[in-house]
Amino acid sequence: MAADPSSPRSAAPASHEQNPGRGGRLTLWGVAIVVLAFSVLGGHRGTHDASGTFRAGGATTDPAKAGQALPHSAPTRLRIPKITVDAPFTALVIGASGQLEPPPAGNTNLVGWYSKGVSPGEKGTSIIAGHVDTTTSAAVFANLDDLERGDRFSVERADGRTANFVVDSAETFEKDDFPSKRVYDDAARPEVRLITCAGDYDHSAKDYTENLVVFAHLV
Repeated sequence: MAADPSSPRSAAPASHEQNPGRGGRLTLWGVAIVVLAFSVLGGHRGTHDASGTFRAGGATTDPAKAGQALPHSAPTRLRIPKITVDAPFTALVIGASGQLEPPPAGNTNLVGWYSKGVSPGEKGTSIIAGHVDTTTSAAVFANLDDLERGDRFSVERADGRTANFVVDSAETFEKDDFPSKRVYDDAARPEVRLITCAGDYDHSAKDYTENLVVFAHLV
């Protein structure tokens, strides 16, 4: 379902992710994704340009201008000071079932990035997912609903750069009325979606009833 990483990324992750949670199995955001015919996750894998020169070891000698799209580079760490998030990344891929594999539930301080899609800071829409809780405790995105318009967070990248983002909105959606196109559609600027579960936990369905999506853009 996902595009080859060497080609323009044109498919969104399916999202009935399963992971152990309260009362049994729960989905990370639990909604079917409509795979659009046009560049859903989009992204135009960047190349190094005049805005930054790289030293050996991945550090940059000249930081990118504010808001300027960065080249493709895997994220390494997410920092959200307001909610005390300081978490490493793991790569998420589409599994054999056609669903996006979730971050391992055994590590409560871990976020996942859809690695066949846009990287944080690259032009387009980058998807970052995290658990709200597990069977044992609250998890990395337990307080994601505290974020508001104007709050800031950063993503450290493998190329030595740090991509800084500002929150545009934080919205909750019923899982059976999830706006897939709005959340996963390609963007003309570098944007990020932080996604986790929200709402009540339905023990019969073994799933949360809603999803929380934080919309943000590069600054």
